[in-house]
Amino acid sequence: MLAGLGVYLLNFLHGKNTNHKLAQAWLNSHRQILEEQFSIVGDDGTSKEAQSGTFIKESENVYALWCSGRSCVEGMLVELKLIKRQDLISTIAGFMKPVSDQIMVQIDMDPKVMDKFVFAVATKRSCAKIHKDMVDLSQFTEKKNGEKYDLSSSYQILSEIGEATVTVLDKKVTSVLNKYEGLVEFMHFSDQYSGPKAQDDSQTSKLPEVKPVLTFCFNVPGKGKCKPADMENMLPLLKLVLYCVDKVSRLQLGKEARAKADKKRQKMQEVFEKATHQQRQEQAQQRREEKRRVEKERLMAEEDPDKARKLEERDSRREAKRKQPKMKMMKVKAM
Repeated sequence: MLAGLGVYLLNFLHGKNTNHKLAQAWLNSHRQILEEQFSIVGDDGTSKEAQSGTFIKESENVYALWCSGRSCVEGMLVELKLIKRQDLISTIAGFMKPVSDQIMVQIDMDPKVMDKFVFAVATKRSCAKIHKDMVDLSQFTEKKNGEKYDLSSSYQILSEIGEATVTVLDKKVTSVLNKYEGLVEFMHFSDQYSGPKAQDDSQTSKLPEVKPVLTFCFNVPGKGKCKPADMENMLPLLKLVLYCVDKVSRLQLGKEARAKADKKRQKMQEVFEKATHQQRQEQAQQRREEKRRVEKERLMAEEDPDKARKLEERDSRREAKRKQPKMKMMKVKAM
């Protein structure tokens, strides 16, 4: 038992230190370009005055960096989702099924600068998942073949507006995606971003709150054997993120494309309102049935036969009256 605890402790310390070194290597290699692009890099949010250069350590394997102060952007959140190297069980599982460290980047765009479109490019394994799980992608986009846009066959496109897709996937973007094939898990751009679907598939009484967001997911090379040098080599992908921010902020749809986007959003709102109306009707029916069930149980529990008979007759009259068709009275003027 002592030997097992010793091994667990040594693995915890080693994994913790390794993840810290990887996170620090990423920050050191990306700090210059971040400070050039944002006025505040790494504010921890704990002090009244803005701080800079601070990672928020959410756990031993998750580090977050918040950046703000850039045109066209309300803020950018970078999350380093590293492997749980501090956990012995996860370490053993990684030997049998290697996984990659990931870097997630989410940019909250200024609503005034992003036009109306939903778009994603992803590896085939991720495309099906995000198309199913994300509300906006499942409602607005259709799958397209990546080779049509000069991308590697490992990519698939989720596109709403063809004009926006062609504009985003210019030669510079496609060349970076093909060069770093396997490192770019997905890119998701949306003016209708509201996050993943609810797990219980329950309808809400109001439309979900949406906002314009660009999301990127990158795999760090090494498949669990990542080194600080690998984190430093992720710099071209951060440049891709910033290039896409500027690209989206300048993108202006044509008159027909914008009309198509407006029509689809109006249709989605009508579908939602119809679904919520039906849900309210079903809930009202359930309340009526529950009320009748309670009254029937009270009737069965009544010991006085005369009183029980009167209650039953009253319920029968009420039920018959409810089933009668409603007649509308109309006044007719005399000639």
